[in-house]
Amino acid sequence: MLLNDLWFGLIAVLWIGYFVLDGFDFGVGGLLGVLGRDERGRRVLINTIGPVWDGNEVWLLVAGGATFAAFPQWYATLFSGFYLPLLAILVCLIIRAVAFEYRGKGHSDTWRRNWDWAIVACSVGPALLWGVAFGSIVRGVPLSSDHEFAGGVLDLLSPFAVLVGVTTLLLFLTHGAVFVALKTTEQVRERANRLAVRLGVSALVAMAGMVLWQSQLRFDPISMAAGTVAVLGLGLGLVAARRGRDGWAFAASAVATGLLVASWFTALYPAVLPSSTDPAGTLTIHNAASSPYTLTVMTWVAAIMTPVVLAYQGWTYWVFRRRISTRQIPPSQPAGQAEAQLDDRAATGAGPASA
Repeated sequence: MLLNDLWFGLIAVLWIGYFVLDGFDFGVGGLLGVLGRDERGRRVLINTIGPVWDGNEVWLLVAGGATFAAFPQWYATLFSGFYLPLLAILVCLIIRAVAFEYRGKGHSDTWRRNWDWAIVACSVGPALLWGVAFGSIVRGVPLSSDHEFAGGVLDLLSPFAVLVGVTTLLLFLTHGAVFVALKTTEQVRERANRLAVRLGVSALVAMAGMVLWQSQLRFDPISMAAGTVAVLGLGLGLVAARRGRDGWAFAASAVATGLLVASWFTALYPAVLPSSTDPAGTLTIHNAASSPYTLTVMTWVAAIMTPVVLAYQGWTYWVFRRRISTRQIPPSQPAGQAEAQLDDRAATGAGPASA
């Protein structure tokens, strides 16, 4: 039983890490058209997360893999019942990754603008859908006595789940704006700080309402304490952002995001997927778990590899810790000039112009 508790806790930590780290780059992507007033401004925003966004998504892969190995029944029921929202998230993650790589491959403004819209849409979508998914898990979904999902898509769109989705969206956008302020200078930083405060007020109201509603659905003292501290942490982060204390503001928004996720898992424990119809269908850390041998082997692997992964990711953030300015971004080549250069080089046999 100790291993079951341990792996429930480890999966919670993985989701906390994912929401804290991928949360701010979802926020940066969602604010691309707001904070990036011109092409150089948008490139500054993309460069703030360029070295780390793909590494942040490793937390999602590991969380999914750990759930599959440690609690296979939870994984199977979750992915069958939440198939459409999870598929939408996966499609968004794929398009978003392609957009980051391809937006700089063309010279026309239309090309870049289309990929920018893809980045915005595919950052806002997962930020909303992850909240809806976890809100549905906390509230409970229709499960039969044999732990099979017995509902439809509309069962995942309860008012509470939608509120959680709106909360995560606003929180990620605030978290992203704070991160941009931490990583940039001059006008971009000033706009990011102002926007973080405005968005943060809405996120604060939504989070406070969500925490109160969650306490009515599944009251747990630890969960309530975590949610309350999350609200207070976000409030302190907004104060720090207003005063230009970027480091403290980002730390506070990260703590608020992490504690919000922690409040979901502590409210669930020892369940992993509650049933809203038949109590016998509720999945727990006991009836959804793998064999003790599997959990033991996984524990040894995690004990060896986890410090290595954390050290590498920490080193990555340290290497790319400096602020970025629009002065470091060369001006983009106008589309007409680029096409003329391509025609001239083709006519003289000089080969294609470099990007």
